[in-house]
Amino acid sequence: MNMHQTKKTLVSVCVALGLGGCGSLDIGDLNNPSLDDFRNNPTASGVNSASTGLLLGHRAGVTAPNGYVAQLGVIGREAYVFDPADPRAIDEMLGPILDPGAAAFGGNYWTGPYANIRNANTLLAALEKVAGLSDEQKEGVRGFAKTMQALDFLVVINTRDVLGAPIDVDRPLGAELAPIEGKEAVFNHIASLLDTANGHLANAGDSFSFRLSTGFNGFSTPATFRPFNRAIRARVAVYMGRHEEALTALSESFITANVPADEGSKTAALTSLNVGVYHVFRAASGDADNALVTPTIYAHPSIATDAETVGEGGPVDDRVTRKTVKLTTAVSAAEGKLTTDLDFIIYPSADSPVPIIRNEELILLRAEANIGLGQIGPAADDLNYIRTRSGRLPARTDITAENALDELLKQKRYSLMFEGGHRWLDMRRYGKLDELPRNLDPSIPPHQYFPIPVAEINGRQ
Repeated sequence: MNMHQTKKTLVSVCVALGLGGCGSLDIGDLNNPSLDDFRNNPTASGVNSASTGLLLGHRAGVTAPNGYVAQLGVIGREAYVFDPADPRAIDEMLGPILDPGAAAFGGNYWTGPYANIRNANTLLAALEKVAGLSDEQKEGVRGFAKTMQALDFLVVINTRDVLGAPIDVDRPLGAELAPIEGKEAVFNHIASLLDTANGHLANAGDSFSFRLSTGFNGFSTPATFRPFNRAIRARVAVYMGRHEEALTALSESFITANVPADEGSKTAALTSLNVGVYHVFRAASGDADNALVTPTIYAHPSIATDAETVGEGGPVDDRVTRKTVKLTTAVSAAEGKLTTDLDFIIYPSADSPVPIIRNEELILLRAEANIGLGQIGPAADDLNYIRTRSGRLPARTDITAENALDELLKQKRYSLMFEGGHRWLDMRRYGKLDELPRNLDPSIPPHQYFPIPVAEINGRQ
């Protein structure tokens, strides 16, 4: 992958900026160092700032109305984006074709992740020359950078699926482009990055040399960052269908499921489920804001109509009540073909954090791995834990091998609602995309993947 960066390109466009929720990062004025300066004469402060920059690079585009959460949410029928100024949010996301030439739509989630992967490779090369960092501190940077690379590759393959993606991208500018590898090879590469990173982190001492955002509170040292790395590794193993690997990684992650189900512990249960790592935003400081609060984004009405209730006419799944609200007046688009009276309240302000991964997902990943292994008893225990603590629903006593997957997908739908495209990814992995609503046109199935950008294709001709 040739990113066509010039010699004056910064290692990270955001290296010298603050990171939302961090307070003072004390990274100083880097005087806009060129790429050559960083490669040939890296400093400890430059390495530390570039490490922080990888967080900013991975966060870019997550919460825009045409970003990862919103677009995957639209395709997965979690959301609508009714923006009169940009009808592509309907015409492309719900229509027959995603335009590979549109960088913010069909061609999205390619250049950004690969730019951040390239920045990480430049950072890793700089570690071989930098003075002022101990061997342990260098190991911490390596473990962190490779974990972030894995997350960026995951964005690419999550959106490209069977089309695959380039892996061997650490090549000089002007070199032959890396071949596009198949989906399995990309996932193997991601798993290898995470495992290698975990080894680096084990040798990284007591602290990182760089600052992390407040989204990593509780995970900001090499020892506490490793369970985050293992959590992502568990997600990847489940996506690969390697369920034993997933259970091993989960045992090394921060998973916990031990809060009682009584009403008095409801707050404690939700707090436990929300433990995790987050993207953070700080709009008032001039840092990026969480744009998912925009008034053009609405919740898909099926979230409410499909929700389970406690008995006939009883209270609805508590996740619906916590995460959405009924509008006083319904809104519509596409000449009335699309209508909803439901809005999200998951992100109440421009400062609201967005999960990268949290405990509730880990419990559901463990249930999914056990279902894949035919171990329905442990899976039912985890599914009922989520039903009772997060949904405030009664436990089910009739979960069997025949209905466990459907129960899992329902719990993942409501627990991970509008957090990162989980509904679309899960339904695709199990061949159930056709079960998603087709409100715009019944003849148009949901998109299976984003196309490879036309610029990438042209560069290979």
